[in-house]
Amino acid sequence: MADRTRGRTAMLNQLLLAAVVFVLGVLVVLGPFPGDTVMFFVGLVVVVIVTAATLVVPWNQLPYGWVAVIPAVDILAITIMQIAAPDSVLGLLWIFPTTWLAGGFGPLGLFGVIVAIAGVISVLTVQNATEVTYRTLLLPLVLIAVAATSHLNSRRSDAQRTLLAKQSQLLRSILDRTRRQEQIVTEVLDAVDFGVVRITADGRFAVTNEAHFRLQQGLEPDDTAEVAAFRDDGTTPLPSAELPLERARRGETFDGQVVWFGVEPGPRRALTIAARRLTDPDGEDAGAVVVSRDVTAELTALRARDDLVASVSHELRTPLTSILGYLDLAIEDPDTPATVREGLDVAERNAERLLRIVADILSASSSSPSSVEASLVPQSLDLQLLVRSAATDAVTRAAARAITIDVSGLEPATAWADALRLRQVVDNLVSNAISYNRDGGTVYVGTTSDGASSWILVRDTGVGISEADRSRVFERYYKAGADRRAGTGLGLAITRDIVRAHGGELGLHSAVGVGSTFIVKLPAISPEGGPA
Repeated sequence: MADRTRGRTAMLNQLLLAAVVFVLGVLVVLGPFPGDTVMFFVGLVVVVIVTAATLVVPWNQLPYGWVAVIPAVDILAITIMQIAAPDSVLGLLWIFPTTWLAGGFGPLGLFGVIVAIAGVISVLTVQNATEVTYRTLLLPLVLIAVAATSHLNSRRSDAQRTLLAKQSQLLRSILDRTRRQEQIVTEVLDAVDFGVVRITADGRFAVTNEAHFRLQQGLEPDDTAEVAAFRDDGTTPLPSAELPLERARRGETFDGQVVWFGVEPGPRRALTIAARRLTDPDGEDAGAVVVSRDVTAELTALRARDDLVASVSHELRTPLTSILGYLDLAIEDPDTPATVREGLDVAERNAERLLRIVADILSASSSSPSSVEASLVPQSLDLQLLVRSAATDAVTRAAARAITIDVSGLEPATAWADALRLRQVVDNLVSNAISYNRDGGTVYVGTTSDGASSWILVRDTGVGISEADRSRVFERYYKAGADRRAGTGLGLAITRDIVRAHGGELGLHSAVGVGSTFIVKLPAISPEGGPA
């Protein structure tokens, strides 16, 4: 590319000079010329010959210095024309070769121009025997100034060209590195087994990995068919507006949304999906990242476990009920000796405890929100009366450890709830407050309402729950801390499911060594909007 530029530059510079000289030659032929016409045309012929040589000679294959011969010969030809007409302004033609030399050959070219101009002017001054005046020096000074300007512009242009080349190289290296990094990120995303989707701020899908498409394949015989989506229970259809990708495009953030894809008895797949918003360096919204993971095997295993537990528990419940019946008959028989009756009482208490454990396991195995909601029979309830009744029934058990149950916080309150299920909630919370309290402690119960919602409060002065355990205390089969190893670990999980099935929420506030407070929030009015 550099050689081609050299040859093209030589040709253009010489053609420009030749065109000007040709026009001057035409004018000389057509009009009077105050000088030696023959000598003028000698100089013109030299310029023409040099121009022809410029077009013929392969300057690209010669050393770069040989190109300087062209402007040097041009200076000589213009000098001949100036000698032919000393009083003319033909010396201005020296501007063409001098600017070429000064601009194209660096400091050496500029020095050559100065020497050549000084020498030519000196020779012409001596030959013509003219007096040295400002007019004599004006032309060489102008030529040297023009040559110097051309040299500086050429240097500046070379510096800019070098800078642009370096910047271009730097940008090329950055682009190559960015492409390599993008390729690495793409390979990593395609290698993982969870789907990743990058959504831009305007809702377009910018990046998707192979796993995202792989998780959706094989669910429908027709690849163009839309895969049916269901909620976490696997049966309730999920509206298109609640699909995870649609929610992320609307700007929502969420975590752990479980969606079942596919219709039974065909292949199905369960995905847990999370969405996180992204921000640019200016703090503006830059879109979102949606991550999906296949949890079909996990949910299938959990469902199989619950089915097995429910089946075994159901089989245990029938003989336990029969055992309790016969124990009651034996205890109530007047002919049973007192010592035997004491042993039967112990057996009955343990059998009842075992029956409660079985009932908890059965309830947990069927306590998904949909199954609980289906079993509810809501009605207008007096919460103050219901909680007072539960507290009264627990007095005997609390008194065995000198624990006081304080009911002074009971205020008039109503709720739209299932009486049996809500009593199960209160009994469980009060029972836990007694079990995990200190001997001689206090259990506070209370109710209140604001007309739209009602609250039940159960607070103890016991050991409290650590921060690490609070995040998992509502998980099924989880037992928090060394002091909480009794029971099945199902009570609080069942309690929360029942409360949520009523459209309420169960909250917890606890501090180690101070105690725990459970707050149940319930609707005070029916879903139709009337009073409960």
